[in-house]
Amino acid sequence: MTTMTPARAVLPLQHRVSGTRARLDSTIRLVAGATLWLSLLLVTYWWAAGGGITDLATTVGALTSVGRLTGLVASVLLLAQVVLMARVPALERAFGQDRLARMHRVVGFTGFNLMLAHIVLITWGYAVGSLGAVPGTFWTLMWQDPGMLLAVAGTVCLFLVVGTSIRAARRRIRYESWHLLHLYAYLGVGLALPHQLWTGHEFLASPARTVFWWTAWAVAAGSVLIWRVALPLWRSARHQLKVTSVVAEAPGIASVYMSGRALHRMPVEAGQFFTWRFLGRPGWSRANPFSLSAAPDGRSLRITVQDVGDGSRDVHRLTPGTRVVVEGPYGRMSARARTQRRVAFIGAGVGMAPLRALAEEMSYAPGDAIYVERYGDTPLFAREVDQLCHERGLQVLRLPGHRRADWSWLPHGVAPFSDLDALRGWVPDIAHRDVYVCGPAVWADLVTRDLLASGLPPEQLHVETFAW
Repeated sequence: MTTMTPARAVLPLQHRVSGTRARLDSTIRLVAGATLWLSLLLVTYWWAAGGGITDLATTVGALTSVGRLTGLVASVLLLAQVVLMARVPALERAFGQDRLARMHRVVGFTGFNLMLAHIVLITWGYAVGSLGAVPGTFWTLMWQDPGMLLAVAGTVCLFLVVGTSIRAARRRIRYESWHLLHLYAYLGVGLALPHQLWTGHEFLASPARTVFWWTAWAVAAGSVLIWRVALPLWRSARHQLKVTSVVAEAPGIASVYMSGRALHRMPVEAGQFFTWRFLGRPGWSRANPFSLSAAPDGRSLRITVQDVGDGSRDVHRLTPGTRVVVEGPYGRMSARARTQRRVAFIGAGVGMAPLRALAEEMSYAPGDAIYVERYGDTPLFAREVDQLCHERGLQVLRLPGHRRADWSWLPHGVAPFSDLDALRGWVPDIAHRDVYVCGPAVWADLVTRDLLASGLPPEQLHVETFAW
């Protein structure tokens, strides 16, 4: 007979581990932010020390001087963007996927805009301040200056990435196509290097600057090669994941079970996600992100996928024996982010997948965890959740039916109460819990609004959405 350790005995150890992880993650966030800001200050200092301020005295001098500064700052931000895209595990764990995505967007758009400003200002300055001469000057620079043609090609690649990252454009293309186009950012940044070396005296004017820029480029390139290429290939070869079965969970929703070698050595936690490539089918090269829907047990993995597009639809048709290539695990929506003894899981639809895994893996005393599920017709994992309720003391609140209005995250039947009043009534101590939220982006935003209004500290809120 196997004896389970009571939840109350496990909690102190989990809190000590969580506290250590929290301090480590906080240190990584501090170091990462300080590194970026110090890099920006350093290149600005070098610009000023190189006559950047005195050059502002004349119109032409000001155009080329500010153009140099925007180019320097843009270079730092674009390299930072590459590192953010590289899925560095330490950054993934410290910041979390949603926070990294917001940073990625802000840094990316800012760097791109500054790069455009650099092109315009430098060309305008070389045209001796004459707007009419700018097109001709640009053409001459592109064909005569070393590296300029490559830099223009890199700019075109970045245009593709930025253009497809605008929300209106993203809604019109499939995730798989967007993901493939997004990889052109690596090519765009890479093509800029020869231009920076051949025409940018700011990069090679002193040994310190040379060391700084070559180190920055090496870190960016190394991050991509190690974390986006080498590690996924090594991990996939080591674990040799294969599909064992596909099981229907609800209309349009299916779970995929996979087994492999030495899965107990895979550093994954419940709540995290991988990007998956299922080999031997059309479109296998395009990766799709799916969270684990069961706590990893060292023998198998399970994901649960809703049919919402070509990639997810193909997953439902997988056959046993299909080989799998993975990148990950990613995400901070795990026990790593936990700070409180009591927890709440709030999700909608297939967003319950990572929450169900968390409810299985996390340690909690009976009554200390509540599981709130919004669904249309059929709750996901009903039998499994009921078993957790019976065996672990998980409190379950099911909210069936369609949303009562666009401004509400709750279904019909809770009137005349507001969403906030209903939340406070169901979970009076919500501000003293860690809360994990997963679901469609608009719905999750409404839940977040009420959680913060209820007094929940932002550091106790952990959100993952379906937005990309």
